[in-house]
Amino acid sequence: MEKQVSREQMLSPHFSLEEMCKSGTAIRKNIENWPDALAVERLRVLCLNVLEPLRRRFGVIRITSGYRCQSLNEAVGGVPTSQHLLGEAADIHVSNREVGQKMFDFIDKNLVFDQLLFEQRQSSGACWLHVSYRLRRAANRHQAIPYHKVK
Repeated sequence: MEKQVSREQMLSPHFSLEEMCKSGTAIRKNIENWPDALAVERLRVLCLNVLEPLRRRFGVIRITSGYRCQSLNEAVGGVPTSQHLLGEAADIHVSNREVGQKMFDFIDKNLVFDQLLFEQRQSSGACWLHVSYRLRRAANRHQAIPYHKVK
């Protein structure tokens, strides 16, 4: 029998499971966005290895997308192979390009990660960092893609 997890469960000192699963799109579309135990463990490792060190360096950070179930990933236009589906990725809001670049550089130079993308939406100008950490047999790739605009 699989252990039940609480929405209030803390994955690390500053990040809760609820925060890593919350989604405005899921709320609007009435999608139950809840991970299984393995995805919860992957989220915990992402928080401990990437998000906590980032928070220690920059203060409070806002997660705009963490875990995504299949239907939520489709609703937001995520790729079918998205690491969000596994609980291995988070998107972090950045207030402007300068702050985003500082966070990008810190992660790139100081942390272990699988993928790091610095993105800006062309239509709205919103900026975010996508960062992932793998808890699988394959090693984290440390693949960093600098600032670029997306549709």
